[in-house]
Amino acid sequence: MVRVIERLIQEIYPNKWEELEEIDKKFTEIENKYGYPPKKRFRCIAGPHDINTVILEREWPSLSKMEKSATKLYLDPEINKLTQQIFDIVKSGRTELYIHHFTTPAEAVKE
Repeated sequence: MVRVIERLIQEIYPNKWEELEEIDKKFTEIENKYGYPPKKRFRCIAGPHDINTVILEREWPSLSKMEKSATKLYLDPEINKLTQQIFDIVKSGRTELYIHHFTTPAEAVKE
């Protein structure tokens, strides 16, 4: 299996950071029920994104595990309610997926 890094990049409306913190706690509670790995949160201070950008990253053991957990999560009625609330906080967002760049076939086998 190849580990996958999931990166969610969100542009937050100005003055919505406290609301984001509160709703993210609720998201985390539900995500934990479905086997989501812990997430790391980063706020942009320099780079291609403005200061109202948050980046969430988590590492999955495999793309298959990510898909199974996400399917369970999306079927949860509570997550659908939270998702509707997030539109007043998050201006835009996108998800990126990364795998380790192996320089030799032997490295991939060790993975």
